[in-house]
Amino acid sequence: MTTQKTLPFDQLPEELQELYEDMQDDLYDGLADKVVEGTKKALEMGRSPHEILTHGLVAGMDIVGEDFGAGILFVPEVLMAAKAMKAAMEILRPLLTQTGAPRIGTFVIGTVKGDIHDIGKNLVAMMLEGAGFEVVDLGINTDADEFIAAVREHNADMLGMSALLTTTMPYMKVVIDRLIEEGLRDKVKVLVGGAPLSEAFAEEIGADAYCRDASVAVEVAKKFMMIKREKAA
Repeated sequence: MTTQKTLPFDQLPEELQELYEDMQDDLYDGLADKVVEGTKKALEMGRSPHEILTHGLVAGMDIVGEDFGAGILFVPEVLMAAKAMKAAMEILRPLLTQTGAPRIGTFVIGTVKGDIHDIGKNLVAMMLEGAGFEVVDLGINTDADEFIAAVREHNADMLGMSALLTTTMPYMKVVIDRLIEEGLRDKVKVLVGGAPLSEAFAEEIGADAYCRDASVAVEVAKKFMMIKREKAA
């Protein structure tokens, strides 16, 4: 399969613009079957997996993220949209691998050791994938060794840690200290989140950013990757 150039949205034929706008609307409404149907239709029309991801899915999740951040959508609705996105990604992911389509960056994420809460973490992971990141989700109760191994194995650009219990919050510093010891701290941006956290806590433990919700996490991650690309240019 050859890589096909992804045109800007306004340069696409009107029929395709309408298809992608319908996909965005269906994604916003959490209609997984409709989003999958649109994905398959676009592939049948010979469109590239990267174009479908960009104009159908990522564009739709951007709107979801904006409205979530603005308080128009709430967690249950965003989870529905993210699940619809995930259903379409089951089709696109292997095709994207074949075409070598560009990804924004690689993001390792997990709930820290001692904590088994994962709704917020799952939402962040799905929305990051929706934004075009390669996401390595380590799940719950993740210790420093697992975080370090994943960062190294996947050459991660970013590490995200979540905690809902005040008793597990300090473990985030344990992980950051290990990153320093292993010589990995300068290679990865660390984002932290969870209900009991704050910007002051993130600064205290040496994290790069505190993200109060999934939409903020996506925006911060995209900003860090933009800065990284500019420095590399």
